[in-house]
Amino acid sequence: MKVLSMIQPWASLFALREAQYETRTWKTNYRGSLAIHTSKKVDKKACLDPLVQSLLQKHDLTAETLPSGMIIAKCNLEYCYKILEANQTWAVLEDGRIVNETDYFLGDYRVGGYAWEVTNMQLLDKFIEAKGRLGLWNIEL
Repeated sequence: MKVLSMIQPWASLFALREAQYETRTWKTNYRGSLAIHTSKKVDKKACLDPLVQSLLQKHDLTAETLPSGMIIAKCNLEYCYKILEANQTWAVLEDGRIVNETDYFLGDYRVGGYAWEVTNMQLLDKFIEAKGRLGLWNIEL
């Protein structure tokens, strides 16, 4: 299975579906099963933001309790949209879709980047320890 490593709290917010898209500076042609891996790094500054704190608290999480170095979820990567336009609170994707303010805040919507859309997100019953890598990488699940 392909795996994508993400920094916390972004990985958990994406896996918990608080963020609709995962933003990347690079495009992938891969479509199919995708596991979500949390890197060892936790962006503590981001965790202090009131919106992030409230979204984490909805799921009984804090910066200190976020899982790290683990595969926490699996999903299906369906689309990889180019970001065509960005304002300070919204963005436009290549299919004409407008990204709302919350999603905009939870991603990096620079023009020319990409918004990955997934379906069927499922948190794993038991998280799997794994060492992350850059880009998409493979693991046997």
